[in-house]
Amino acid sequence: MSGMRVALMVTCINDALYPRTGQAVVTLLRRLGVDVEFPEAQTCCAQPMVNTGYLDEAVPVVRTFVDAFEGYDAVVTPSGSCAGSARHQHSIVARRSGDAGLERAVASVSPKVYELSEFLVDVLGVTDVGAYYPHTVTYHPTCHSLRMLGVGDRPRRLLENVRGLTLLDLPEADQCCGFGGTFAVKNADTSVAMGTDKVRHVCATGAEVLVAGDNSCLTHIGGLMTRQRAGVRTVHLAEILASTEGSGA
Repeated sequence: MSGMRVALMVTCINDALYPRTGQAVVTLLRRLGVDVEFPEAQTCCAQPMVNTGYLDEAVPVVRTFVDAFEGYDAVVTPSGSCAGSARHQHSIVARRSGDAGLERAVASVSPKVYELSEFLVDVLGVTDVGAYYPHTVTYHPTCHSLRMLGVGDRPRRLLENVRGLTLLDLPEADQCCGFGGTFAVKNADTSVAMGTDKVRHVCATGAEVLVAGDNSCLTHIGGLMTRQRAGVRTVHLAEILASTEGSGA
């Protein structure tokens, strides 16, 4: 990808709780010949504020986002949720602000934001990234990646080409896990009930590992599985794709 400027949008949850996911993206992209950069001015994508109805408060956050990522040819993020926010919510916030300059900036930056599997398959044109992960795995398609971005079978195609990996179908895979960001806080009982259904389906597969493209959803499902002593680990898609023989996978 000579001459292409690519930035990593690491996301808040990964920066705070799952730094290995961001590191995995860098390892993976560099292995594929992409010299990815990390703009240190980045903060939140503004999704928590937008989802909770604080659109005016989201304006300076969106402004910071476009300032941090302007000038890049692609912005890659290991999160369908945050990619969906940038691609679909930022324009709503910008229009509401009445700032024509911000609207133009969002119109320039937002279409260049890609969820990781989109970037690998659609931009780089690869489905075999040279990964090795000798485990049985089941895949949960998170709501924003499935419905807002329409990533389709891209993550599965990538997983199917990982050497040593056995991919098992997840029953009711398209059903929400119940996290939903602030939904889990405001509607805790419903969230836990939905998550419990998801855990039951995960356990029914017999998989060792549950993989998804969003650590937010994996945190929710993984917490429930830990409490139930389900014996299933959660691993982000990026970390599986970055794994190679001898890497400790």
